[in-house]
Amino acid sequence: MSDNNAAAEQGTEGKHESNTSTSGVADEEKELATDAFMAFSSGNYDTCLQHLTSLQEVNKDDYKIAMNKAIAEFYKSGQTTTVTLKQILAAMKTQVRAAVEEIDGLDDVENSFLYYNQAIIHYHMRQYTEAITIGEKLYQFLEPFEKFAQAVCFLLVDLYLLTFQPEKALHLIAVLEKLTIQGNNKNGKNEAANKEGSNQKAEYIAMFEAAKSKIHQYKVRAYIQMKSLKTCKREIKSVMNTAGNSAPSLFLKSNFEYLRGNYRKAVKLLNSSNIAEHPGVMKTGECVRCMFWNNLGCIHFSMGKHNLGIFYFKKALQENDHTCSQLAASGTEQAKKFSSIPMCTLLANKRYELLHNCGIQLLHIGRPLAAFECLIEAVQVYHSNPRLWLRLAECCVAANKGTSEQETKGLPSKKGIVQSIVGQGYHRKIILASQSTQNIVYNDGQSAAIPVASMEFAAICLRNALLLLPEDQQEAKSENGSKNSSQSGSVESSSEGSEACSGKGQEGDKFIPSPPSSPLRKQEIENLRCSVLACSAYVALALGDNLLALNHAEKLLQQLKLSGSLKFLGHLYAAEALISLDRIADAISHLNPENVTDVSLGISSNEQDQGSDKGENEPMESSGKQTPLCYPNSVTSARAMMLFNLGSAYCLRSEYEKARKCLHQAASMVQTKEIPPEAILLAVYLELQNGNTQLALQIIKRNQLLPSIKTLSPDVRKKPAAFQPVQPIQPIQMPAFTTVQRK
Repeated sequence: MSDNNAAAEQGTEGKHESNTSTSGVADEEKELATDAFMAFSSGNYDTCLQHLTSLQEVNKDDYKIAMNKAIAEFYKSGQTTTVTLKQILAAMKTQVRAAVEEIDGLDDVENSFLYYNQAIIHYHMRQYTEAITIGEKLYQFLEPFEKFAQAVCFLLVDLYLLTFQPEKALHLIAVLEKLTIQGNNKNGKNEAANKEGSNQKAEYIAMFEAAKSKIHQYKVRAYIQMKSLKTCKREIKSVMNTAGNSAPSLFLKSNFEYLRGNYRKAVKLLNSSNIAEHPGVMKTGECVRCMFWNNLGCIHFSMGKHNLGIFYFKKALQENDHTCSQLAASGTEQAKKFSSIPMCTLLANKRYELLHNCGIQLLHIGRPLAAFECLIEAVQVYHSNPRLWLRLAECCVAANKGTSEQETKGLPSKKGIVQSIVGQGYHRKIILASQSTQNIVYNDGQSAAIPVASMEFAAICLRNALLLLPEDQQEAKSENGSKNSSQSGSVESSSEGSEACSGKGQEGDKFIPSPPSSPLRKQEIENLRCSVLACSAYVALALGDNLLALNHAEKLLQQLKLSGSLKFLGHLYAAEALISLDRIADAISHLNPENVTDVSLGISSNEQDQGSDKGENEPMESSGKQTPLCYPNSVTSARAMMLFNLGSAYCLRSEYEKARKCLHQAASMVQTKEIPPEAILLAVYLELQNGNTQLALQIIKRNQLLPSIKTLSPDVRKKPAAFQPVQPIQPIQMPAFTTVQRK
């Protein structure tokens, strides 16, 4: 939980102190400035403005007086005129820049307060990049002002944590600890000389303890982002000793247990937090009830209890909407007067983050249309997140595959290959289900750019995801001239990750921000690119764009770090595109069963980091979460699928004997219920092509392959075909790719 509103007040007070303590001013100006600061500190903003107006009449050229008047007006309005204050400060900054350029081109140290106030406004308006730029510039002028330095450091630490830069945050936390200790020692010496400063000493001790507790909380947040759980465990004890069982400390400890996999303990800690004692959203700008329900949703999501997870996310959305309506309707009189809300409450609305979480949860439940509605609203804010565009494409794919509606169009299903039976007796006919899924019109006469859950819109989402990913893969290919170079590259990447965790490789550890989720590190970017390429190949096949599908599949197979499951899909998609392009010989090379040696999904870097504490005495709790089932789940099943499709390719070349061998070899590798209906249709076609009408009928009636071909009499095998064979079967189209873990 951030507390930058207090930091803003410190910066304002420091500004008044610096203005009123300037040497060489007249006694009248000094007295007016002192009276204005005292009135501001006591909350008497009308009196403060009167003194500042009198002071401005004496000294009209000092822009700092006008800035203090703007800040006093801002506090008088209940901190509601944020936009107006931002405009005033921007105009003053332009004026100061012009004056500085006329002198030497160097910034005046006293102008730091103007920049700091501007950074605070950027922070509350979620303009974190601009706030960091100003804060890092202010960091150069920290030595002359101890109290001001502390406020700047706290602001920068919060900004670094919000933008997922924990290494930089830890560096500033060390600086904060030194400033706090130095200030405490200096105050102790001053209080020893002043016997009447007991009240001031008590106040300073309270401020020192509050700053110390806040530093420990920032440390825990940084270690949690770095997944450094052993160090975080030691720091959690310090947080509990300084902050006690407050809501922030219990929320942090619950987050720590969540990362360790102790989900029940995490829920217990959340339930033990006393939310009612929180000051409220009007004072802190944070809706603790909304955070509480959201955290419960995240925990149950990780436990695999997705229905409970979506229940808690909906509760969080309701609480967030209630808070926003409360801010708009029942604000203070000043807020109503200026038709705005306090500056600290600008960060209270978490609607789009919660919609993102709801969408991911609904996608896991199997409700892609509802998930699409949530994610399409979230992507309007987080449009630079490539992972979110992939999730939208997955919603579109899931909404357009394997439904009962498609089964009624004649697509084969698990129920069998017979669509219907017409006629009776001698005229009884069996109508087989058509296997063709090519050139299906998913979006009748509608623009593909309209955000609907269609395959055309999925293609646009995947194109956006690819454009947002960096094009560093081609550089890796050019550097991969030999095996030694590729090995050295992998060593560099691993050492890069270790330096990031130790805080040494801040510049080398590049990442792509992907709010509201965690940023994409180097390995995660490569995994995401593979996932997007696989999904793009599938969508292009569904739309009948075989050249584009082949292009995506070949790019997928060229990736340096490719999981076994994605490699299997890449060969399968490439073969299907090549067959549609009448390049059967090239397709057969992709359908070689020897190409499949592994079907693992790979382990994400997050899982590796979370499992780094296995040496601890406390074992991780069994959450009951099951690993998502992904077909194929074994190398044998994958090779059988390859053989089924290889038989289709041989059949297209009229090599029926090879096709029959592939078909029955694949059938012997899997169970009967795992044989797809397309393979049974292929067997029917082969028997009809060979004149075995009775065997073809038996295959249709039993809905399974019959290996006992040799038991039939030669007369039966030599009978002519009763009717012309149907169109040869195309390679079996695999389900939509959903192997990448959603976050």
